[in-house]
Amino acid sequence: MPQLVDSDEATPLLRDDARSDHPQNEDDRSRWRSIRVMYFTMFLSSVGFTIVITSIWPYLQKIDESADASFLGWVVAAYSLGQMVASPIFGLWSNKRPRREPLVCSIFINLAANIYYAYVYLPKTNNKYHMLISRVFVGFGAGNVAVVRSYVAGATSLKERTGAMANMSACQALGFILGPALQAGLSFIGEQGVTVKFIQLQLNMYTAPAILAAAFGLINILLVVLVLREHHIDDNGRLIRSINYTSDDSFDASEEAEESIDHAAVLTSNVLFFIVMFIFAVFETIATPLSMDMFAWTRKEAVLYNGIIICCIGFESILVFLVVKVASKRFGDRPVLLVGLAIIFCGFFILLPWGNHYPKIQWADVKNNSLVSHLTGATTASNSSVEPTGCPYEQTWCQYTPAIHLAQYISSDILIGIGYPACNVMSYTLYSKILGPTPQGVYMGWLTASGSGARTLGPVFVSQVYTILGPRWAFSLICGMVLGAIILLSSLYNRLIAFSVRHGRIIE
Repeated sequence: MPQLVDSDEATPLLRDDARSDHPQNEDDRSRWRSIRVMYFTMFLSSVGFTIVITSIWPYLQKIDESADASFLGWVVAAYSLGQMVASPIFGLWSNKRPRREPLVCSIFINLAANIYYAYVYLPKTNNKYHMLISRVFVGFGAGNVAVVRSYVAGATSLKERTGAMANMSACQALGFILGPALQAGLSFIGEQGVTVKFIQLQLNMYTAPAILAAAFGLINILLVVLVLREHHIDDNGRLIRSINYTSDDSFDASEEAEESIDHAAVLTSNVLFFIVMFIFAVFETIATPLSMDMFAWTRKEAVLYNGIIICCIGFESILVFLVVKVASKRFGDRPVLLVGLAIIFCGFFILLPWGNHYPKIQWADVKNNSLVSHLTGATTASNSSVEPTGCPYEQTWCQYTPAIHLAQYISSDILIGIGYPACNVMSYTLYSKILGPTPQGVYMGWLTASGSGARTLGPVFVSQVYTILGPRWAFSLICGMVLGAIILLSSLYNRLIAFSVRHGRIIE
């Protein structure tokens, strides 16, 4: 572990550093106040993504009857596409100018896009395209994640970095939990809701979450303007003189920055982060169709049970972040990342189908809404509203691929809920340490873009492979991908070290 000149004791989650309470250093207190504003910004970014995610499909069907499930995929992917484009732009901006500027601009775009989303029912035609554009801009505004990560990386010492990144990930996890909860809480308004005539707004269960997200954005802008101050320190905790921060007590870090970054380590970190995000995108996309196919759950049951599971995984992730802060201090970042990947591998390996039990086949309506099975001779009345359940007969693999048991599914959820948050926080913690004193805005932009690209490609990959080839092929390919990540990490293990350690300023 790095040996620093001034050693501080670890503090609990979301209480970052004991020095923030020391009366002799106002800069330190200001620094941690600013970092906490970044935590809140990350929290609101994840809330903004999830607060409408469960209602997008019914809202889309309500405003435009021509929208189908394939178009829904584009609407969901639009957020990640917007974020992927915006992240390097905001990252570059934060390198050249005070970070307050790209943050306020990006949050305002996000705020405006959420209001746009609430009004997409107004146009006479092409409503689905208006929704698509609004989600692109919501994602574009969320490109400030790159600025947030670069700020926290630049405002923390090497010793503080892992804890701060874990806190930030915990805030992100809280946002993912609270978003759907807020959507559920606002569902009591109903589909009709109330109409605010003077602004022509129909406030209902679909639009209210977007308006609430916009209100959160306004609060975020005020915090950035009133509380955020620029702070930049080196790995030892000394103030750095830069375009974003000047002080008589700071020193010029240009000599440090001139020393080379290990670009192989940078590229490896990006690849590992892409794989981690790709795997989780696959996991969250496949949950509902897999459970409906294997356990014959109805749509309502699948939404309810998987919602509960995702919520539990969110709380599990927060506990993992607590453990990660302690484990990384004792064992180092790389071993925690390696163990996390191994746990994810086990999680997907468990999902591989086995045994002689096959899923229930869902037979289509034959005529006049009658369900007829020639195999069993069973018939339901034409006026029946019973929802067909089971594995669709169009997926031919359903007839010869063994069913996945509920115990397998739950066990996999638990393991992935442990491995993913550990890998997530360790990936960009290591990345920020590898970059060192170099302005990290653009680099963090590319890291965020790689994660957004993974979240875009993951659902496309799994929908095609799972639908055509089935879970055995889908999860085998994922296992191979995770195994490849483990091999890549192991082969470059000695190069994935902090900039200061690489150049001999800190002994690991």
